[in-house]
Amino acid sequence: MFLNIPSAIRYVDPWLSSYDDRLKQMMAQQRRIAYFYELPDTSTFRYRAFNPGLTLAAHPELATSGAWFDHRDLNADPGFVEMADALVICRTRYNARVAQLIARARARGIPVLFDCDDLVFDVERLHLLVDSLNLNQSDEAVWNDWFSMIGRLGATMRLCDTFITTNHYLAERAKEFEPRLRTAVVPNYLNREQQALSAGFHGIKRNANWARDGRIHIGYFSGSPSHARDFAVAAPAIYRLLENDPRIVLRVVGFLDVSGELQRYRDRIEIHPLQDFMNLQRLIAEVEINIAPLQSNTFTNCKSEIKYFEAAVCGTITLATPTFTFKNSIEHGRTGFLVKPFEWDSALQEAIAIVETPERYSAIADAASEHALSAYGWDRPADDIIRAVFNLDSEAVSRRGQSGPQLCLASQNQIPASSP
Repeated sequence: MFLNIPSAIRYVDPWLSSYDDRLKQMMAQQRRIAYFYELPDTSTFRYRAFNPGLTLAAHPELATSGAWFDHRDLNADPGFVEMADALVICRTRYNARVAQLIARARARGIPVLFDCDDLVFDVERLHLLVDSLNLNQSDEAVWNDWFSMIGRLGATMRLCDTFITTNHYLAERAKEFEPRLRTAVVPNYLNREQQALSAGFHGIKRNANWARDGRIHIGYFSGSPSHARDFAVAAPAIYRLLENDPRIVLRVVGFLDVSGELQRYRDRIEIHPLQDFMNLQRLIAEVEINIAPLQSNTFTNCKSEIKYFEAAVCGTITLATPTFTFKNSIEHGRTGFLVKPFEWDSALQEAIAIVETPERYSAIADAASEHALSAYGWDRPADDIIRAVFNLDSEAVSRRGQSGPQLCLASQNQIPASSP
């Protein structure tokens, strides 16, 4: 485990802002985007509704601003949509108030977009999702709950003009579900405070010449209780490491139930509860090896590369299954490692050899961190956001002096019902 990483930090949700403050944030520029999400949380909301407003605020030269709103605002004062030039509905289930919100946006002639970061809108693929998440398929409540959720998400999506998502593979699945939708890709990326904190951890490790305590921590940051089958891809290799190398410690953060043969080494398995997104970075920064095993199927190929770049920015190397996004983000051997199902033993052994050679570890960790900052930095995607929302080319993104309503009407006219 790396030394000198600070202990737990005091955390307060950064989205505890009032409606008036958020409305003021959205009104700051000529082009205005209203992001709508059901209620704030630490996962999809942070990436897809909260972060974009901060990113746009960092680029006033683009004359575009944005802010988030939720069901509480909709129930109290839905007037924010009257002042927006585009409405982006993020992973929100259908109900009457959501339908009314979309109708108000359409009455104003502004674009309405659906943003989603997972394959959770198509009931035709629900069995794959239930199987991948290792849910109890004999429980009627499972099917009732998931059919309801997926069906309602799909219903909201079909009321929109455009689908924004995190990668092209998921965008293709959206086109299969609703061919008339225009699709656009805005990858997930780092939060501003998260990036600053994590880059600081990387600097601490580099300045200490990657000083460690002699143990080698393998981190699995599961996040939710539904990753048992993903972890099982690498579990046998981890068991053999624990059996043969007393330095190995498995760190699990989240809800994963570590059972079976691994229980023989429970004295070398650390279980941490689900963390806020800042203290999670601290736990990631301490481990030498971050693993992201996944099953290989349509559902997992739709997932984003969060587990790579959130470790990379801390200076921690990642071993990941070569799904669509990991193959397109990790440069094997330079910024991390892509590991096929039968390669986990050899890949983990190679990673341990790299840990034992600080120069090799530093080269990979530094390259990964540099890539994370350049590709997933908090202030990088402003142009991508504007292009996706308003269906503009690069020249139009940076054009100043257009009024919001004029821009939106022009943008709306550029979106044919069945555009590719």
